[in-house]
Amino acid sequence: MTLQEIINMDKEYYMNVYGDRNPVCFQYGKGMNLWDSENKKYYDFLGGIAVNALGHCHPKLTNALKAQLDQLIHTSNLYYIESQAKLAKALVQNSCADKVFFCNSGAEANEGAIKLARIHFKKKGLEDKFEIITLKNSFHGRTLATVAATGQEKYQKSYKPLTPGFKHVVINDFNALQAAITPSTCAIMLEPVQGESGVNPIDVEYAQKVRKLCDEKDILLILDEVQTGMGRTGKLFAYMHFGIEPDIFTLAKGLGGGIPIGAVCAKKDIAASFEPGDHGTTFGGNPFACTAGLAVINTLLEDGLVENAANMGNYFKSKLEDLKSRYSNIKEVRGKGLMVGMEFTEEIANDIYKKLFEKGFLVGCVGTKILRFLPPLIVTKDDIDKLIIALDELL
Repeated sequence: MTLQEIINMDKEYYMNVYGDRNPVCFQYGKGMNLWDSENKKYYDFLGGIAVNALGHCHPKLTNALKAQLDQLIHTSNLYYIESQAKLAKALVQNSCADKVFFCNSGAEANEGAIKLARIHFKKKGLEDKFEIITLKNSFHGRTLATVAATGQEKYQKSYKPLTPGFKHVVINDFNALQAAITPSTCAIMLEPVQGESGVNPIDVEYAQKVRKLCDEKDILLILDEVQTGMGRTGKLFAYMHFGIEPDIFTLAKGLGGGIPIGAVCAKKDIAASFEPGDHGTTFGGNPFACTAGLAVINTLLEDGLVENAANMGNYFKSKLEDLKSRYSNIKEVRGKGLMVGMEFTEEIANDIYKKLFEKGFLVGCVGTKILRFLPPLIVTKDDIDKLIIALDELL
């Protein structure tokens, strides 16, 4: 099919939730690169929105999935699943969690975390302890509960009345957070780095104060690591940057390297609040998805890709800072590891985003002033240099 035929078919049959997409349909990918239907080559600095941690068609992932396809795809959670048990073990052995539950997406993982926090206090007899505090400009998903948890009006306005029990406070304002706590507060839910609103990290001091406050007030700390987890920030999990441990953290995106999977990871005493019948899933944690997760985490650890994310993140930010020193319309470069944002003083981000696309570079755009970069963790200095040259020419 031609690109125009695909576009016409999409417009006739697919619900119009994405509007006019970028005019391209990719046919195949390898490593950092994608090729479209006209065989034009692109450098993927968005990584499927932080999903393709290993890049495209990494042999360790594709070979594991091919072998699994010939054996078993799905059975259901009525039965034990070998790859599910192995992936849960790998996550526990490499994190502060003691127990794991698998689902299909980041929104489902955050739903599970919300349910776990609420049921934990219900089973302690604290019926009125149900409120969850999140941050303004956060993003936790598109289900009704996670939309309510998300601190952005644009995602909420069409779905009111919202699911009750959520409050939103300004990022890194500890006094505002402290003032929002009531006897009904059961959890504080944070992204270590806010992704969808333009790459905004929480401060180390703020994170440590929040952890201490949660301990003092018998409140659970939930970290949404859907976008920051799996090596993205230069640590396997972003909480490791802050010298704290959450009670619950969630994963998705990079965990499956492109195969849908999410995870709720929790400390033993919190996880014990989920008993048979309290939660579940049909597809979540099936043999195919967990095989993907195992291949991803093993490759990240064995191939040094977490360290590469840290090193290349530092290199990338230094190159963007060089541009900032030469162009007065660059306001700020921020982020951790390979989760990087560049904010402009003018509303030019969308124009640069489109022109980079024309040059064969895929990046993210937040609003009118921020570019977002989420390349695969296999990115090299040479890849980064090519993007910097293209940005330099445009600026």
